[in-house]
Amino acid sequence: MQVAATKMVKLHYTLKDKDNNVIDSSVDGNPLEVMHGVGQMIPGFEKEINGLEAGAKKSFVVPAKDGYGEFDESLVQKVPRSQFDATMPIEVGQRFQADTATGPFFVRVTEVTDSEITVDGNHELAGKDLYFDVEIVDVRDPTEDELAPLVQPSGCGSCGGSCGDGGCGSSCGGCGGCGE
Repeated sequence: MQVAATKMVKLHYTLKDKDNNVIDSSVDGNPLEVMHGVGQMIPGFEKEINGLEAGAKKSFVVPAKDGYGEFDESLVQKVPRSQFDATMPIEVGQRFQADTATGPFFVRVTEVTDSEITVDGNHELAGKDLYFDVEIVDVRDPTEDELAPLVQPSGCGSCGGSCGDGGCGSSCGGCGGCGE
């Protein structure tokens, strides 16, 4: 069976940077299992493994634009220290959830001074090409339970359906389905 949309894929991977430093790997642990083609993996990764079969090994590069996107300078902000709890120590590498007009947004602290804290909303791998070594361990059809999150009740189509107030308001719970 080939890797294709909505197939369950079990694989081992090693992710490296351009200098061949390992960033992440499943090789010494359990293989990763994901449903293919539903956005659980970055687009460039899904494209590269599409059509492979169990036992296949492949090395490939995912360009930044097909991985975590290009680095966006506008997502780096200097915030006055006074906007943080004065009793809380702030350190480089800490992560915070910022509440914005469009909802929660996650940022990482990249610099701390007495007067300002620099936060970065980019993914840590944004702007970087990603080097993968992959081995497909297994490809199978999903179970009904694995498919259930993809199946939407009649009248509820990707949060544009006829739920409650007509647009996934209170009765959809963020489009967990009508009436939930």
